[in-house]
Order: sequence, then structure tokens, then C-alpha cells
Amino acid sequence: MYLAKESAPEELVEAIKKVAAGKKYITTSLAERLADRIDERAEEPVNKSLSDREYQVMCMIAAGKTVSEIANELSLSVKTISTHRIRLLRKMNMKTNAQLTHYAIKQGLVD
Repeated sequence: MYLAKESAPEELVEAIKKVAAGKKYITTSLAERLADRIDERAEEPVNKSLSDREYQVMCMIAAGKTVSEIANELSLSVKTISTHRIRLLRKMNMKTNAQLTHYAIKQGLVD
């Protein structure tokens, strides 16, 4: 339950009833703020959630480089690059390098 201390007594009673019934309760103003936050995130490109290294690996994959080539170029192990690839695919809700490449081209992240 979330309730601001300046809430009306009637709202407190309603909140207690909902919580007692096993439900959750938040104020209308908090619900609106949460909804606004969701809208803000929906407008952000998916790649904004990536770390700098994940973004770098994404761009290199989208440019057609293999995991081995990326590892060589960045002086990292193939396993490390594979881990970055798995994480960025998960964060971006994608399964393949083809999806990743399509996204990167569509967003203008690679030539």
C-alpha cells in the first residue's frame, strides 16, 4: 500500500479495505506519475538501456563482425563478447543477430 500523508481520511479507509482484501493500493496521483514514466520509457530507443560496451558490441555485430573479430579488436575474450551479446539481446528483447542488425540499421546506428 502506498498512501501520501496528506491523503483524505476516506482514502485511508478505502486503502485499508483493499489491502485487507489482499489487493494493492496506490493513490491516483502516484498512478498518474507511474503512467507518465512508462510513456517516457516507451519513447526512448531500446538501445538506451545498454551499457557502453554492450552498445559497442551491438554496433560491431550490426556492421557484420563476428564474435571472434570483435573479441580480437577489443582485446577481450570470445566468452566476454558472447556474454555482452547475450545481455544486449535480452535487454532489447531480441533473439538473433539479424534482428539486432535490422534494428541498428533502422535506427541509423550503422551505415
